[in-house]
Amino acid sequence: MLGFKDFLFVFFFMFGFLAFSQEKNEDNSFEKIEDVPVYPGCYPVKKDERRECFRVQIQKHIARNFRYPEIAQKKGIQGRVFVQFIVNVDGKVDSIRARGPNVLLEKEAARIISLLPRINPGRIDGKPVPVPFSIPIIFKLQ
Repeated sequence: MLGFKDFLFVFFFMFGFLAFSQEKNEDNSFEKIEDVPVYPGCYPVKKDERRECFRVQIQKHIARNFRYPEIAQKKGIQGRVFVQFIVNVDGKVDSIRARGPNVLLEKEAARIISLLPRINPGRIDGKPVPVPFSIPIIFKLQ
């Protein structure tokens, strides 16, 4: 098994990939989201800085929970995995889907996201709404 120093793990959390929509028949566009989902610990942060706090906390979560699959390391498998998930009205992460160059990397990326803590849900008109996210996670060997 390669050690932590033997591979380089790079990931990006891009809010450009954020999609704020509900159902096909509802118009819950980004502009209508009054309160974006709030990661635990980000509530004391000013409201206009919560998105950045969310991004930073997600990055920390990914780094803390990341494990490059041993078989993928041995086979030299690397690449970008796009993980899509929804922060539902209860603040739980569900509907996790991952697409990448190999099922081993997809499973690891989905596992990491499944470990996210409960997040305060996004709100429209004061009511919690499900908010979909998409995060690319890049697995790269040195």
